[in-house]
Amino acid sequence: MLRSCFGGILMGLANLVPGVSGGTMLVATGVYGRFVDAVAQVTTFRFRRRSMVVLAIIVACALLTIVVGAGTMRNLVIDHRWVMYSLFIGFTLGGVPLLWSMVRPANTAAVLGIVSGLIAMIVLATLESEQASTAAQQGSLIMLVITGIAAGSAMVLPGVSGMYLVLVLGQYVVILDAVDGIRQGHMDTLLSVVIPVGIGVVIGVVLISNIVSRLLVRARHATLGVLLGLLVGAVFGLWPFRATRAPVVGDIIRGQLVETKSQAEAIKPSRWPMESFEPGFGMIVAAIAIAILGFTVSLLITRMGRDERI
Repeated sequence: MLRSCFGGILMGLANLVPGVSGGTMLVATGVYGRFVDAVAQVTTFRFRRRSMVVLAIIVACALLTIVVGAGTMRNLVIDHRWVMYSLFIGFTLGGVPLLWSMVRPANTAAVLGIVSGLIAMIVLATLESEQASTAAQQGSLIMLVITGIAAGSAMVLPGVSGMYLVLVLGQYVVILDAVDGIRQGHMDTLLSVVIPVGIGVVIGVVLISNIVSRLLVRARHATLGVLLGLLVGAVFGLWPFRATRAPVVGDIIRGQLVETKSQAEAIKPSRWPMESFEPGFGMIVAAIAIAILGFTVSLLITRMGRDERI
């Protein structure tokens, strides 16, 4: 129960930030296999007490962490982006040794899986970088459900960040704003954002949990290889030296053209566009040090799951 609670908390934290995988955190705390099995059992109407307890604890702790931490994480990412992204890189790479230990001995299927996962994440990173100069756009109901499905699918895949996919789909700040608004008592976003995304998350978790559960039995090495490739490839989308800039006339913010200076000044910092900048030597050294710190912390966490087999 303690492992499940800790895993749920880490899963919630991981699903607040792009690049950090909630599934990896469950592997790290040694409850990933139990979580996937529990979801598969519940969704096929096999209700076992042990599975129900594990599932309830993980989900409750994850949801509570997300609600409490959404506003803080949004502000940290916006105000200290290069620091947080450097930390996220370290967190992400810290999960590599654990997954690699599960892939060994690497056969042809595993190598092909690694390459496939790596290419997929590079493509996603390219798509995300093309959107870096624009702010997140408010999505339609269908887009929010699709975003939820993507995030839910990633929650149960070690190496795949749910919020990374949300960022690529342009809904990152939209969702964090909505969750933080609910915490503050503003319920208008519950129906318009949170519930559609929540429906998609449930669909994604149920669908992918059952698929992964079967794939790990029928094509274990290839599946673990893909997960490892996704984990390493996620780093390509976490280039830390980018920052928000004040919008100017002519920018498109959440699908709306900024036509006047007063409109630009009225836009909240959380909706400002982002662009790359040239870092100084000191900043590069600091970013490497922060990444090493994140890697060390993540590696220590994964030691809790060294006996976990998925």
